[in-house]
Amino acid sequence: MSHAHEHVSNTGRIWKVFALLSVITTVEVILGIIKPELLHFTTFLGMNLLNWIFIILTVYKAYWIMWAFMHLEGEVSALRWAVVGPLVFLIMYLVFILLVEADYIFEIFKNATIKWNF
Repeated sequence: MSHAHEHVSNTGRIWKVFALLSVITTVEVILGIIKPELLHFTTFLGMNLLNWIFIILTVYKAYWIMWAFMHLEGEVSALRWAVVGPLVFLIMYLVFILLVEADYIFEIFKNATIKWNF
């Protein structure tokens, strides 16, 4: 009896994605421990470059998790965008809120009589 579709093992693919995610996580941890002055004290769009790198690397890892482990690579384009589109919008919204609210809180504590107590 022959089967039209045979199961193909994705073990190699899983290990490659695991290695990629591990390398990215290791880079994030090393940057978080070392905190290079150039990245930590350089500001871009209201946030230091180190935080931007963390956000970009985290989004990149999320992309690979969705692409490989949620099996989006084999889906039609419309379904991929139905999953990825709202997440891209949500990430941009959360980064916007992070920047606006963090700046607001900083200005309140900087210019008010309330002092930093934490």
